[in-house]
Amino acid sequence: MGRGSIGALAALLMAAAMGQASAHGVWMAQRSGEMAVVYGHGAEDLDMIRRFERIREVSAFDATGNPVKTGLRKTDHLVLLDLSAKPSVVAVVLDNGFWSKQGDGKWVAKGRDEVPDAKESGRYIKYAVRLTGPLKAPLGPLPGQVLQVVPVKPVLPQHMNEQMTVRVLFNGKPVAGARVIRDYVTDPDAKPAITGKDGLFTFRVRNQGLNVIAASYDAPPEDPARASKNGLHATLTFSLEHGPE
Repeated sequence: MGRGSIGALAALLMAAAMGQASAHGVWMAQRSGEMAVVYGHGAEDLDMIRRFERIREVSAFDATGNPVKTGLRKTDHLVLLDLSAKPSVVAVVLDNGFWSKQGDGKWVAKGRDEVPDAKESGRYIKYAVRLTGPLKAPLGPLPGQVLQVVPVKPVLPQHMNEQMTVRVLFNGKPVAGARVIRDYVTDPDAKPAITGKDGLFTFRVRNQGLNVIAASYDAPPEDPARASKNGLHATLTFSLEHGPE
């Protein structure tokens, strides 16, 4: 295969992967003992280095909600978070930009103003919050997290199958109509629960390990000429400790 053909194939593969802009999310998980930013859907762990410039914000907070220092560091294949300040909460925002589905079913990284036969269009933004330590007070709305999944209680369950309640916030307020999945990594195609006006979702914790709860919500577009919606996706991630070895 010639170099030009390889480049064309890579572009097609990227379009296929990125075209499902509303399906993919961002969360934080350990990689080789460090905390990494992950972009994917279910078991997919896609190339974050290529998406590094799309990260718009990264922040961290202590157990009482005060900001602490953090940052991002790139390796050859991972984007790692600086946890040297020992935060209890870290948060990331990734802006995937404008995407439109053409008449032939292919997705392109353009607004609908540039795609006359667009069947679907949106600006897709990913929000992620990871709990890395205990909280001393209930987690509230965080700066920059337009869509956010928050645990109602500051003390998390300690074991799988324990009951937990989260609230989905849009612009800091409970939102109805958000679609919530309790296990985004290992059961991403589960039928989502739909929040009522209180934004609440109660479930049993699925994993004695990594838990990634995901919510998606279609908000009115900021730029109607370029998109029919703002496709927002948010995750709340935490880990339960395993038993002694």
